Amino acid sequence: MSAVKAANPRQIFGSDDWKSITSVSKWRGTWLIAHAWLVVALAAFGGAMAWDFHWFAGLLVTPFVLAILGGRQLGLAILMHDGAHGLLHPDRKLNNFLGQWPSGAATGSDLHAYRAYHLTHHKFTQQPEDPDLSLSAPFPTSRDSLWRKAVRDLTGQTFFKQRKSQFAVAWRGVKAMLVKESGDGTRDTSAGRALNLQSRSGIDAPVANVEGAKTTARTVGRFLAVQLVLLAISLAFWGVIPFLLWIVALVTTFQLFLRVRNIAEHACTSTGSDDPFTHARTTYANWLERATVAPYWVNFHSEHHLFMGVPCYNLPLAHALLGKGNYHPRMTIEPNYLSVLQRVTATQPA
Repeated sequence: MSAVKAANPRQIFGSDDWKSITSVSKWRGTWLIAHAWLVVALAAFGGAMAWDFHWFAGLLVTPFVLAILGGRQLGLAILMHDGAHGLLHPDRKLNNFLGQWPSGAATGSDLHAYRAYHLTHHKFTQQPEDPDLSLSAPFPTSRDSLWRKAVRDLTGQTFFKQRKSQFAVAWRGVKAMLVKESGDGTRDTSAGRALNLQSRSGIDAPVANVEGAKTTARTVGRFLAVQLVLLAISLAFWGVIPFLLWIVALVTTFQLFLRVRNIAEHACTSTGSDDPFTHARTTYANWLERATVAPYWVNFHSEHHLFMGVPCYNLPLAHALLGKGNYHPRMTIEPNYLSVLQRVTATQPA
């Protein structure tokens, strides 16, 4: 299958407009990451304050705290995504650091692995080669099916299923690193004997993609390191409750918000045509949606697919310029996320 057709910005924008929307700020990406963590701190410590005041106050406040935390966790993942496109900072090394540690590592993602996979998604959007196709292919679906998925997200089933798989691969990578096994299935046997790990590791036979397992091990290592730092900060300033709220949000609301965001971007679109304006969906978001399922302008997804070089904070301007040029009728645009969910749970044709 050939790659999807790309938009030509020179045919759509004037040179000044194009320069303005593709300009990468030296400070806005850093500020957005700081903003996400500031909101996390206020929500987590505010929730802890409520629990210290009275257990009933804690029960009342916790659902709102978990919603705020899950939204900012998704926000950190979105900012890592911007880093994968080189849009957090004009300096490449600083961009990669910002995308790897203070954003991606917090939710268990690796910037470099994500970048390679995600650019393939852009090249083959909704085509058989698209690594994200499984996120949109099941739709439309029934409301009961969507509710079951939401229940699995909010009860932690989705999180533990994913982490179990990720940690299993990571453990495989750790054992490979300990015996210095290379990607072609060979290993430094002298090191293995010296450490007396070869027989205990259970990796005597060559295994495909061992380098991928090592990458996953490093990703999990960064994820756990960030969690330890957060736990230390929590214990130093207020006790364990702020950290517990962060973890519970990561296990529950983050998973649900991530699912809704994924659905909204491509499910039930007409992607596959020769028109690049149909490759994704833009969804208008109110303040509650921006706080939860659509942080940091991720709802302008059609604009992102049209022009990958536009930082997230310039996507609203890109949308406005497209409207000024009368391109909105060619785009897939929904008025809100409820409308998206109604569309993807519409009765399937016989």
